[in-house]
Amino acid sequence: MKVTVNDCLELSVFKEAQVLAGARNLTNEVRSVSVLDIGDAADFNLLKCYETEVLLTGFLGVRNDVQRQCEIVRGAVDNCSALAVFFVGRIVKKLDERVIKAAEEVGLPLLLMPQDACYSDAISEIMDRVLYGDNFRNSLISNTVFHLLNFEKHTNFQAAVREAAISNDFQVVLLSEDFNPVLSVETRHKVKLSDAIRQGKEKKVETEMGNTYTLIDVDGALTYWGLVNIGSEKYYMLIVDNEDSYTAGEITKLAEIIELAMGMWKYTPERDAKSEFIKALIRGNKSLAYTLQDEAKIQGSDIVCVFFSKGFGRETESHAFAEFEKRTDLEIMKITEEDETYGMILNTVDNSNRSAQQNECANLFARLKADKGARIFHVTGLNGIEGAGDAYKLISESWTFVQSVFPYKRVFTKYELTLVNNCINIQIQGGFVKKNYVELLEPFKEAGENKSKQLLYTLETFVLDAGMNSSKTAEIMNIHANTVQYRLKKINEMLGVEVTGNRVIPGLTMALALKRLERSVT
Repeated sequence: MKVTVNDCLELSVFKEAQVLAGARNLTNEVRSVSVLDIGDAADFNLLKCYETEVLLTGFLGVRNDVQRQCEIVRGAVDNCSALAVFFVGRIVKKLDERVIKAAEEVGLPLLLMPQDACYSDAISEIMDRVLYGDNFRNSLISNTVFHLLNFEKHTNFQAAVREAAISNDFQVVLLSEDFNPVLSVETRHKVKLSDAIRQGKEKKVETEMGNTYTLIDVDGALTYWGLVNIGSEKYYMLIVDNEDSYTAGEITKLAEIIELAMGMWKYTPERDAKSEFIKALIRGNKSLAYTLQDEAKIQGSDIVCVFFSKGFGRETESHAFAEFEKRTDLEIMKITEEDETYGMILNTVDNSNRSAQQNECANLFARLKADKGARIFHVTGLNGIEGAGDAYKLISESWTFVQSVFPYKRVFTKYELTLVNNCINIQIQGGFVKKNYVELLEPFKEAGENKSKQLLYTLETFVLDAGMNSSKTAEIMNIHANTVQYRLKKINEMLGVEVTGNRVIPGLTMALALKRLERSVT
């Protein structure tokens, strides 16, 4: 329900107020009120004013300067819905005609307040109107309370809040901290829940929520987002105003009543089955994951990719994921704690092109690697729940060490992870297999200590970091490309093979990776 300047003029504190200018814009919307305390129009740049704000002023700092009063009026037109002038006759002896003319020229509603009016009364009455409206206490709150606290009719909170939502034409969704729904009360389908959640992520609502609910327009439906604490857990509450019937203040009060009712019903949200599903796979508890898949509404065949990311800011990652979901037919499900995220990417359509979806996942992670402080570990090409569990195991066992073997990479696929995982197993087991790989690099010892380190470092960079590209090797090592070519020639002679040969590179890659791994753990 929109409140206008005209509505404010009906309040008791404005009963004797005069509209001196800007009468054509008395339909300007009002959502808040503030006291204007500046001495120069340029000071507006220092303030955070809103077009829907009524500003109250007595021109205290410019009481004897009509020119500055005019400048402030002209500057106020883009920073408020109306300007109410107080204490005329007591501070400013008389409001100059030039000030009134300036307000009329720019279309600013200029209100002359009665001499006995004060700021506090105006603020109280305007905000009461904005927050509650005419019928708010008698309609929305009383009706909602009636249904929410009808313990005789309803057996639980879920049934009570559904009745209240139907009666007052709103919808409620309770989301876990990872944006997974744990309670949904949908009274119509004008807005699709998944679209509302995606846009909430895209708008980064978790960083913007304050005492009032954050408004997001989802395809014409007004949705409001706010924080709710139940016990020691944090949740997000999403309220949909089906017919644009309420203000943000009214929605905030409605949310407070709903949260209060949760406590009175001793309501405990259902577990976040999707998060528990991921946690089960991370722990390697595949049997529990199978048990949870129906509750989480996940089919093993829908899992396209699993991933672990570290070092991202939550805002950056959430925004990237929301854009990805908007652009593709894929859904990202995740759990996040501080700067670590475990997640999976799910197919949402039948008869999908799995290869194309895997490419979309790879493109997502490639774009995210622009954040140089972040690292991403992912596995695609999975075989249901079994494959997802194995992939998480591969990531958890390898992610710490894979960064040591490939220090210049920021995105790690199953190929790097598998290579390093094999190196870890060889390193642990030792014996004949490790001896075979170590001996491949024995010829370097014959070159002398300094020369050996130089050539070995060049070969490691060429094979493990530069994709066997000599120009990129030179760039990483900050040396000339000819120097790289010369050293590679020496290495070929020393090893007695062409290091880029198809039959040579697999064993050499493993030997060099083992060397780096051993160096990192000693």
